Amino acid sequence: MIRASLFKARSQSSPRALVTRIRALDGGRQSAFLLATCLLALVACNLAALGASAQEVSVVNAAPPSRIVIAPALTDIARAIKEKLNNDRRNQASDAQARYYFYGAKGFEPLWIEYAGGSDYTLSPKALDVIRTFADAASWGLDPTSYTIALDPRPSDPAGAAELELAITSATVLYAQDTFGGRIPPRSVSENLDMDRPRVDIRDLLERLAGTDSPGHALVALAPETAEFAELRRQLANVADATEAPEVIPAGDSIKPGDSNPRVASLRKRLGVSPPPESEEVYDDALVEAVKVFQSEYRLTPDGIVGSATRSALNRSGDLTRGQILANMEKWRWLPRDLGDFYVQVNIPEYRLWIKKAGEPVYETRVVVGTSKNQTPVFYDQIRHVVVNPYWNVPTSIARNEIGPQVLRDPGYLGRKQMELISDGKVIDPLSVDWSATRGFPYQVRQKPGSQNALGQVKFLFPNKHDVYLHDTPEKSLFEADLRAFSHGCVRVQSPMEFADALLANEPQLSARRLEAAFGPKEKWFNLETTVPVFLTYFTVRADSDGTVRSFDDIYGHDKRIIAALEGGQ
Repeated sequence: MIRASLFKARSQSSPRALVTRIRALDGGRQSAFLLATCLLALVACNLAALGASAQEVSVVNAAPPSRIVIAPALTDIARAIKEKLNNDRRNQASDAQARYYFYGAKGFEPLWIEYAGGSDYTLSPKALDVIRTFADAASWGLDPTSYTIALDPRPSDPAGAAELELAITSATVLYAQDTFGGRIPPRSVSENLDMDRPRVDIRDLLERLAGTDSPGHALVALAPETAEFAELRRQLANVADATEAPEVIPAGDSIKPGDSNPRVASLRKRLGVSPPPESEEVYDDALVEAVKVFQSEYRLTPDGIVGSATRSALNRSGDLTRGQILANMEKWRWLPRDLGDFYVQVNIPEYRLWIKKAGEPVYETRVVVGTSKNQTPVFYDQIRHVVVNPYWNVPTSIARNEIGPQVLRDPGYLGRKQMELISDGKVIDPLSVDWSATRGFPYQVRQKPGSQNALGQVKFLFPNKHDVYLHDTPEKSLFEADLRAFSHGCVRVQSPMEFADALLANEPQLSARRLEAAFGPKEKWFNLETTVPVFLTYFTVRADSDGTVRSFDDIYGHDKRIIAALEGGQ
């Protein structure tokens, strides 16, 4: 929030009057009064030097602090604008202070309204430009009705002109915020969408719009500039209401090469493969090859077997819906505009991780993410540490709900799993506890480094409130599955040392080889000299550089809720 101290220059007090007032005070009060008077006189002199005896000076606590001169309102419309802005400030309206500073710096003269004399107020070319931009909002995935200005475009008096001026400003600020940072707060959808929307600097925005003849172009330039966002916008322009529902492959057992199954007919229609002479229900070689090509395109195991993952991908691979596109455009708006030159991205519904340099992938691997019950949160942070031979400090919920019942039935369970019981920061023997008299599970649990450790041999740490990180795992077989939502929320990396080698490319003192040399029974921490941004994202529609568009399952239901929230705002 902007905080300011406002000073008004006053010229009523003559030097003689000031001296008389000072002499009437005792010594201590004289000093304080003299200091205050000098400060006020200094402000008055500065304002007088600007020829602005009726001006205000605002000192804004920014970084660095800035001094704003609030010029006097000299025209009828300027005085009407100032009055409305002062009312907004008194009523603590959103962004009222920033708007007051912007208009105050220009004497409260309008940005969008022109005055030709008499009662002739009209919209300026700048206003017409932004109104055309509002009308085209749908092509950018926004709702044009949000920026409707239900006022007479030719007001006949200063008050009406001021109302129209500030209504256009409000619509402009709303459009800018919507296109720059999204229309809905992520956490209003789910606490697991844990990020703040990027915010527009209102005063800076208005100053830039005032300084250009094409404010509409400046507004649309606030949208994400990534190639994927541009492709989503292109898809939005081409989306059409389906005249008939696409062919759906019914659920059932896996369809394998050579099978004869009534669902094969639906599979043929979905992929556009003609049937052999004998029967359309035979899963023949031509159809198997078409399925393998599809599986490769969707990064599924290309085995020709139509299991649940392949069937799900086939059923969602038709035309994208408008809601899908809008939800994913919204999620792009939630990300920072500058992701950095070197960063890690995990796309949860895709079960994949990339290291990107200058926006291009330099490393890619499969990952395992959280189940729908134990969701991997969507947020971004900085990788700061690599931990070799890590302890697994078991989260309280897992210790209480999963490990606790096992220990109550079998106190030897912890020893077999190489786990330790912690009480008041000390390791205690679980066999020494009278479990029959223990209520609940009032202990902490940690798993020692070793072959059974759930984190494997290495973890990549970005300290966060969710206690989520990237790590190795002893359960390597899970990476062979096409649907890989198996974890308690952390992200398991298929080839952690290959990942480490790529991650540490810019670290002069660290390498995968040095990490491997530290393998053993003791936990060891290594700090990165340069932290690496990591983005845990949730995109269900992705576009490759060649324009190939893929969709992925909404495994946590975030898209469904985002679509509902966006439609509720329309």
